[in-house]
Amino acid sequence: MASTLTRVSMRNIAAHKLRLFLTVLAVVLGTAFIAGSLMFTSMLERTFDSAVSSEFEGIDAVVQVGESGQPLPTGLVEELQGNPYVLNANQSGSTTVVAATSDNTAIQTGQGGASVEVAYPEGESVGASSAIVEGRAPQAVGEALLNRNAAERYGIALDAQLIVVDASARHTLDVVGFYDDDLAQPSSLGFKVSPETYNEYYTDGATVPQIVVHAEEGISPDQLVDELRAAYPDYQVDTGQALADEVSKQIREGLSFVSYFLIAFGLVGLLVGMFLIANTFSMIVAQRTKEFALLRALGASRRQISRSVSVEAFIVGLIGSTLGVVAGAVLVSIIKAVMGAYDMSLPDGGLGLSAQAVAVPIVVGVIVTMLSAWAPARRAGRVQPVEAMRASESASPQPLRGRTIAGLLLLAAGAVAAGSGMAWSEGSTADRAWLVGAAALSVIAGVFLAGPALSLPIVPPLGRVIGAPFGAVGKLASTNSSRNPRRTSATAFALLLGIALVTVIGMLGATMKQSVSDIAESQVTSDFVLASPQTGMFPVPATVPDKVAELDGVGEVIAYSEAPVAVNGEFAYTFGTYRANPVFSADPSDLFVVNMEEGESTIDADTVIAPRSLADSNGWAVGDTVAISAPGVSADTAEATIGGIFEDTNLIRGVVIDDDAALKVIPNSAWIYQMVGVRGDGSVTEEELRNTLVEAVQEDIVVQVKSASDMSGEVGGMIDQMLFILYALLSLAVVIAVLGIINTLTLSVIERRQEIGMLRAVGTQRGQVRTMIILESVQMAVFGAVAGILMGLGLGWAFLTVLADQGLERIIIPWPLIVTMLIGSIVIGVLAALWPAQRATTTPPLDAIAE
Repeated sequence: MASTLTRVSMRNIAAHKLRLFLTVLAVVLGTAFIAGSLMFTSMLERTFDSAVSSEFEGIDAVVQVGESGQPLPTGLVEELQGNPYVLNANQSGSTTVVAATSDNTAIQTGQGGASVEVAYPEGESVGASSAIVEGRAPQAVGEALLNRNAAERYGIALDAQLIVVDASARHTLDVVGFYDDDLAQPSSLGFKVSPETYNEYYTDGATVPQIVVHAEEGISPDQLVDELRAAYPDYQVDTGQALADEVSKQIREGLSFVSYFLIAFGLVGLLVGMFLIANTFSMIVAQRTKEFALLRALGASRRQISRSVSVEAFIVGLIGSTLGVVAGAVLVSIIKAVMGAYDMSLPDGGLGLSAQAVAVPIVVGVIVTMLSAWAPARRAGRVQPVEAMRASESASPQPLRGRTIAGLLLLAAGAVAAGSGMAWSEGSTADRAWLVGAAALSVIAGVFLAGPALSLPIVPPLGRVIGAPFGAVGKLASTNSSRNPRRTSATAFALLLGIALVTVIGMLGATMKQSVSDIAESQVTSDFVLASPQTGMFPVPATVPDKVAELDGVGEVIAYSEAPVAVNGEFAYTFGTYRANPVFSADPSDLFVVNMEEGESTIDADTVIAPRSLADSNGWAVGDTVAISAPGVSADTAEATIGGIFEDTNLIRGVVIDDDAALKVIPNSAWIYQMVGVRGDGSVTEEELRNTLVEAVQEDIVVQVKSASDMSGEVGGMIDQMLFILYALLSLAVVIAVLGIINTLTLSVIERRQEIGMLRAVGTQRGQVRTMIILESVQMAVFGAVAGILMGLGLGWAFLTVLADQGLERIIIPWPLIVTMLIGSIVIGVLAALWPAQRATTTPPLDAIAE
């Protein structure tokens, strides 16, 4: 009997391809994102591993600044070359720049960049050297090689003179040759210069940033490293392979975020798809009641019937997941094409196919499908043989009491958890956010369980309102929607979940934009801020502060930077290897609002000021002494007195240090200016001051003059880009929800074939049947949209309340987005119903009645 039922399952799938097509599609969409994310990450890892391997090929050891902070003297290169363990030694270094033509027009590299690095001619180079394909090697100071693909892209000819600007100054480079590099992006400018040029332009002339070493024949990298560590204990010495492994590890850790991000949306798609799958199998089981009853009458057991439905679910999951892997490969190809179109082309790393990228999506897809079909499969097993005598195969009403009580309890628990998270003012942001996250899961589960009962008092009135203009057809559609609250709720829930997520993201984005605007307009005290196009992404040249201070109409000028300087061994900002504290060239209140609680905001070489939270956690008071140091950069230390304590602000999160104090432990070249604030002296208008500043910094190329509103608009644009990506990914959930509505209506039309035939037989026109099906769809879509918006607003408000101490104090409700989603839900309802409605109109009345 078991094998017979398996054949029945296979034949059922073959006989109802259309019925299961949309269910398979839901699995495909969910698993495609998971497969695509794993393939994309694998592809990037292979690409960057290849790049790192090429970069460190032939490098046996790398000498860098150690924990002592002692710099590498220029003479160390020659000294190493005289070591019997060393065959060759090169200095190494790279500096990020912005390039421009001789008329000060910046070369727009888009998502690429520009850098200058040290290069040695073939035969003298440690590691692989770039092959010159045209021109000659750099000889005189100021000469450079350039990657040929970038030269072709930007129309740069041999012997062209280009301006390059870095954090300290601007220089001119003469392009005397082109080189080829498989890993060089055509959108990025890669200048290679001689050690003499690099030392004159980008070092202090006495030190070098790094030295790479090639071992003498017969000496292993480990032996070389041991020798150099013993000879130079003050420096950090590692094998080239160890450094390559560390770089690869950091890249993989960075790429893991991309993978987790895409997988998260894939799981959201599968979560929404679960309800579509479960709804489909529930309806299929209901429609096959007579079939299952006959099988039971012929001797099939409950377990065998349940197993047959599970087999169908397994086959659907396997087919959908396998197609999802194929779709994931297509997704990776599309991502690569889009990146190429936006100047972010990657070297050919294949599609990232791996055993993990294939196996994980298939296993997850099959498990999700099996879990979704578990309840319908059990329900199928409970069919009694006597039910074979029923005239109808429609789903019999099932009690809602148990699931409604459970759902209401979960909703109550979610409300309590969200309220606790919002009210727990003494808790950390992370702990409060976990509470709200738990509340979100509880509310989602509660709405799913209590949804059918909650829909009963809402959907019929909503249906009557929507159907009022259509008379009797509208009333009939309203009645049909309320006949099976389980189905209506399950169908609407998929859309509800997608729209709830969009609402939460929309609230977050609107609130972030408003917060940025509020900060820029109320917390920035300078009239203008001089910074790079994307504030802080590229340093302001060190010559800018002195230059603008001499202009007519300029009053106070203050430079802000972040330097690798610690206070009592602690840094305010840490991100990976980046460690820094805020450094100002004058009173920070000349740039930002600083509300002093004790002391004065003025700082100098011997005075710092600290935020209240940091002062309290360290037990500091005005007049206390703190130690200033630069671990990993310099062995020097200094002391400073706390001259004031200020109210916590999101713009300044650490101890404020004067640049003269920082100079006691590190050289000026060890930090970069991120922005320069300028306040007028009142002798000229604001517009005249702006024009003066624009003219003065024109030759600096990378500097833009921004007002507070300019800054908020720029950041707002970046937030919009982020939201666009999130909305695009969340649209997957909405697409699956639309498929759910189509699926439900299609199966409903099949189930109600006799009913629709009777309506046609008594005179109902095809157009009226079509209108009825469309109105049913619109009712479900609007119900799901309204419920989703309400859920999203509630959860969004809770999350943003918890994040208030992160600067998101003023919660904004994105009304335009909400109105758009409500209107969009009507459109979704109409579009989703077109095909099922057309199918309903083609039902032959006499045939349907005869059945």
